[in-house]
Amino acid sequence: MGESVELPSRLAILPFRNKVLLPGAIIRIRCTSPSSVKLVEQELWQREEKGLIGILPVRDSAETATSGGGVESAERGLKNQAGISDTHKHDSKNQQEVIHWHNRGVAARALHLSRGVEKPSGRVTYIVVLEGLCRFNVQELSTRGTYYTARITSLDMSKAEMELIEQDQEFIALSRQFKATAMELISILEQKQKTGGRTKVLLETVPVHKLADIFVASFEISFEEQLSMLDSVDVKVRLSKASELVDRHLQSIRVAEKITQKVEGQLSKSQKEFLLRQQMKAIKEELGDNDDEEDDLVALERKMQGAGMPASIWKHAVRELRRLKKMQPQQPGYNSSRVYLELLADLPWEKASQELELDLKAAKERLDADHYGLLKVKQRIIEYLAVRKLKPDARGPVLCFVGPPGVGKTSLASSIASALGRKFIRISLGGVKDEADIRGHRRTYIGSMPGRLIDGLKRVGVRNPVMLLDEIDKTGSDVRGDPASALLEVLDPEQNKTFNDHYLNVPFDLSKVIFVATANRAQPIPAPLLDRMEVIELPGYTPEEKLKIAIRHLIPRVLDQHGLSSDFLQIPEAMVKLVIQRYTREAGVRNLERNLAALARAAAVKVAEQEHVLPFAKDVQRLSSPLLDGKLAESAEVEMEVIPMGVNNHDISNAFSVASPMVVDEPMLEKVLGPPRYDDRETAERVANPGVSVGLVWTQFGGEVQFVEATAMVGKGDLHLTGQLGDVIKESAQIALTWVRARATELKLAISEETNLLEGRDIHIHFPAGAVPKDGPSAGVTLVTSLVSLFSKRRVRADTAMTGEMTLRGMVLPVGGVKDKVLAAHRYGIKRVILPERNLKDLVEIPATVLSSLEIILAKRMEDVLDQAFEGGCPWRQHSKL
Repeated sequence: MGESVELPSRLAILPFRNKVLLPGAIIRIRCTSPSSVKLVEQELWQREEKGLIGILPVRDSAETATSGGGVESAERGLKNQAGISDTHKHDSKNQQEVIHWHNRGVAARALHLSRGVEKPSGRVTYIVVLEGLCRFNVQELSTRGTYYTARITSLDMSKAEMELIEQDQEFIALSRQFKATAMELISILEQKQKTGGRTKVLLETVPVHKLADIFVASFEISFEEQLSMLDSVDVKVRLSKASELVDRHLQSIRVAEKITQKVEGQLSKSQKEFLLRQQMKAIKEELGDNDDEEDDLVALERKMQGAGMPASIWKHAVRELRRLKKMQPQQPGYNSSRVYLELLADLPWEKASQELELDLKAAKERLDADHYGLLKVKQRIIEYLAVRKLKPDARGPVLCFVGPPGVGKTSLASSIASALGRKFIRISLGGVKDEADIRGHRRTYIGSMPGRLIDGLKRVGVRNPVMLLDEIDKTGSDVRGDPASALLEVLDPEQNKTFNDHYLNVPFDLSKVIFVATANRAQPIPAPLLDRMEVIELPGYTPEEKLKIAIRHLIPRVLDQHGLSSDFLQIPEAMVKLVIQRYTREAGVRNLERNLAALARAAAVKVAEQEHVLPFAKDVQRLSSPLLDGKLAESAEVEMEVIPMGVNNHDISNAFSVASPMVVDEPMLEKVLGPPRYDDRETAERVANPGVSVGLVWTQFGGEVQFVEATAMVGKGDLHLTGQLGDVIKESAQIALTWVRARATELKLAISEETNLLEGRDIHIHFPAGAVPKDGPSAGVTLVTSLVSLFSKRRVRADTAMTGEMTLRGMVLPVGGVKDKVLAAHRYGIKRVILPERNLKDLVEIPATVLSSLEIILAKRMEDVLDQAFEGGCPWRQHSKL
């Protein structure tokens, strides 16, 4: 705690930094600068000489208050702004500060002094409370140590002079005017502050010329006006200026009272925010600054009028807007109501894309340029466009492209939009489990928003875009609803004319939107939703198609993405074939593009590492400037040239080309991509032992080759299944084992019908790649072949793969995904494929180049499968020949 000392000593206060002390006022100064601290420590402990007084500019933090009982509390901290000086500069601790000395000031009496606790740095702070006494003139300014002293002359009038001037009629009139204005001001302030008449005593006890200083010191006036009052030595001038300032303060209070009274008539007692808003509105009216034309609600209403809403919806919007205008921005529902109206105004109720005149030939050329192969798919799109050309308002079917990733489903939808000249928007449905994502949330919920369809139409800005519903097979359902069921209304042309979004709460016409869907599988899509769409399957690409796609599309795109060209990197066709055969076995082309990008990155590193200095051309002017000369002096390798506009671009590219392009060869493939991941010997190695067969399965990534391994061991006749299998495939294994045991004698696997194949041994069937879930009904014939191979100890042909489901009676049933499975066998280098006889119709979809390289075997019964799966025919037929 600091110590306090009561002192009668005097100081002289000069105006400084936008602050003036007037006689009669009280000031509280925090002295922190070295000069002010030194002044306080020395001057306030000794008696001043007559007429010689210590100078203290108001330079530190200061607060003032009037000495007349609180006309208005005016404790105001001074801002530490730099003063302006042309006579003296004062050094502070950190920087040189400038002090502006005024030739007039106010002598002050120290009423109170307190010393703060000394800081560790040795710094001391004093707080001095001073009372202004009288004005003075500075006669002489001198230094005393680190502070200043001055010889002063008082400017106060003598008693005789004051008695003489009090007889002046002009002074009497000014006094009456000042007292009347001051009395009115005091009355208003006492009503507001409940001071109880204490301030009125000032008017009766204090001389009028001192009252002027006291009243003005309590107002918030400018520094120039404070100086003007300080310089007003003549009491008439002082009274005149004081009357003007008091009257101005009184008028400002009256304006505030007027605004308050105007607001209180419309004020709700429980709304403090409403009071503030109404006061601001009233202030704008007083200033004439209330422009309704620029009001946000007016702009919103104008926007709604231009949205072209139907009549019924317009009535609903006007009713909502009328309710919004009655609300205050602070009310809970204001923001949600405003956002809702902005959505209504932004939706394309009438705005539509102007369709181009359909040119089927140009559309076909565009599809051929963007997509290689996919003949059936492109033909269906051309048929769809032909119907649109003949009947623009036809309600065509919703096309659903089903196929593995990377086969071009999304880009096909974009091509349809380009051919029609419509805008394209993609809505991703992968992982959507909330019905509100389709229909929107109800506006009563916090954080509600429209569904993805309405939000997409708002973003695209037209009512007839091509809308892609991507990954429609990956929607889920939980307690929040079923999005697939909500899509039933969207994709039904008889219902989507009046689609009702829960957030929008008014019908919106979706019949003009062309919907296109994509999926990896058709099975997860609910049957009612699948019934509303026309499924077009994209099974994948053959190696030959992949090669053409890589040459035409992938390599140019990869080179462009990596800042390269054919002058830097060349990938021969033979190397692309090796990449397809050894490093990718997918249905699409994404992994192929990734491998090509890896080659491009390796080339980019070598090109970037080469140090290449550009040669100067003959018709090129050398730049010369001091900056360039400096750079050339620092680095001799730096050269620049100006290429004229007439120079051929080919010449420019040649300047940056390497000496010879990098050509990808087989060693570079292994260096960049690593050892080959696949080879043609895999199948032969896997079926080298009895008990292994080769099956064909379908996954969401396309067709795949699946090996089935069976082995026997000493046991109790149990069947063990491993490989992360589903219930359907487990049942297929039980059926296969039952069929083999029932036909053991016919197959020459047992001597008599009483012989038990499983006596004293267990059977273990394994599906490799155990981390991949497996299920489905197409592995029956593969399981039987594996078991027959195990029991007969004969190997299955390595060039043969099979697919098909089997009944207990040995009938081979048809399966799905035949095209994907056959293409997978072709990718793996398999030459013979066994298919159910009833799948003969599906061979039409398989490209001719693939069929010509495969031997397709059709089987009606399980015996037909076994006859073709083993070398030399079925085991029992081989045995009969012996």
